[in-house]
Amino acid sequence: MGDSFDADADADADADVAIVGLGPVGATAANLAAELGLSVVAFDRATAVESRPRAIGLDHEAMRVFANLGLADALAPHTMPYRPSEYRNRHGQVIKRLDTAPPPHPLGWAPNYVFLQPELEGALRRRLADADGVEVRLGTTVTDVRADDEGARVEAVDDTGERRTYRARYVLACDGGGSRTRTRLGLSMRDLEFDEPWLVVDILLRPGAGETLPRTNVQYCETERPSTYVVGPGRLRRWEFMINKGEVPEDMTDPTVVRTLLSRWLRAGEYDLWRAASYRFHALVLRQWRAQRLFFLGDAAHMTPPFLAQGMCQGIRDASGLVWKLAAHLRGGAGDHLLDTYQLEREPHVVQVTAAAKEFGRIICERDELAAARRDAELLAELAASPRGTIRQSLIPGLSAGFVAPERFPVRGDILPQPQVTDSAGRSALLDEFTGTTFRLVLTDEADDSAVAAALSKHRAEGGFPVQPVHLHQGATPARQGAYREEANVLSAWLSEHSCEAVLARPDHYTFGGVHDATDLDGLLTAARQRWTRVAAVC
Repeated sequence: MGDSFDADADADADADVAIVGLGPVGATAANLAAELGLSVVAFDRATAVESRPRAIGLDHEAMRVFANLGLADALAPHTMPYRPSEYRNRHGQVIKRLDTAPPPHPLGWAPNYVFLQPELEGALRRRLADADGVEVRLGTTVTDVRADDEGARVEAVDDTGERRTYRARYVLACDGGGSRTRTRLGLSMRDLEFDEPWLVVDILLRPGAGETLPRTNVQYCETERPSTYVVGPGRLRRWEFMINKGEVPEDMTDPTVVRTLLSRWLRAGEYDLWRAASYRFHALVLRQWRAQRLFFLGDAAHMTPPFLAQGMCQGIRDASGLVWKLAAHLRGGAGDHLLDTYQLEREPHVVQVTAAAKEFGRIICERDELAAARRDAELLAELAASPRGTIRQSLIPGLSAGFVAPERFPVRGDILPQPQVTDSAGRSALLDEFTGTTFRLVLTDEADDSAVAAALSKHRAEGGFPVQPVHLHQGATPARQGAYREEANVLSAWLSEHSCEAVLARPDHYTFGGVHDATDLDGLLTAARQRWTRVAAVC
């Protein structure tokens, strides 16, 4: 991780950040905050991690965040690259494919993974336990949050009945789709018009079982009962079944009903039932993500149908996109308006991803026979024209507003690729392991050294935030510190594609913007300084 911002914050509080809810999003936010030098108090009603899986998919952006926290090795035994998805009609015919891009992977990690959520949460919690400046209050219910322009107070009661008031500079509500924090404030959510009841079933295959199961993920686009099959890590397999009209969701979780549904694929003696739960798959987005010093993240701010496995990923992006801004404001002298870019950036992104998930849900959930026949004909024609199908990550947008450069600068709001590199000492690793998650100025060999030095000197003289130069070197192992040679042409190819000699990347790996010629670098850095203190006036 990168260094913490070094200016002093002057408010009197028990913690810089209070976090309500320690699921994957809250625990990630707490770890990111601690890594950036912020003090944290975190609350969760449960006394331990939920032992059963809920989310099952994460993408390379989320894995990059976890790797930046040093958790890649801990997660490796509990993850597996996501397999392609086939969409099959009632006749078993493949009508659509959803796949991932081949290596070399642009962010250094497989584009998508399946994972075991209890193991992820356990790794995040263990890291918190070892972090300085973090107080974790398990078995503690937050009963009220009061925030104003000066700070926030969190009222909480633990499992012994002891009540206490905590003071914090900011509060992050990560308390899920049924967020009590959001409900107490009476904040409304925008309905993006998707609301369907589904049954989610997780099983563990017994030794020797499952040989006849599909080797890839399958969406069964069948009008009788749409369903989904996901190949999980190890022996985990997941099915999701749409609940038909007249069926009672609570009744569908009965083991007898579950075994009847699964009998199409497995005999009862071939698996152990791990979990069966009914859900309503929603598409909802909070209208107001910030209430003075209170912010909403994850399912407390938005709910996405699971058809792209982006629900948890959306929340990890929330945490990654917000926490560095809190540190920049509290420790780095950035204006409070920088925090308003949280919703400016995240809401359009969430809405676009949710719309894509809804579209795939529409394909899967069609119940009318004639409409399904028309769907099949259209999708078969598309598949004939493009046999590989849709690349999953092509559906995930960049940023269109917020802390990004004016439109005249290229690659604003994109994700910075991450190659495997070799440094001047001959060490090989992913680029983030060398640079951390600071502001980075990525430079090609073509960038004029004198223009770069002049722009950086002016940036420092005018009180700009710290920027770390990262030189991409072609050819042999680089001789100077801060220079790196790519082992695969990932970042250089991206820069060449966009004709950029320099790109400024933010701590969350999104790009502020780039320049075609290093002589324009002063203008890019000037725009960044202006947005650092006056974001609201220039976005």
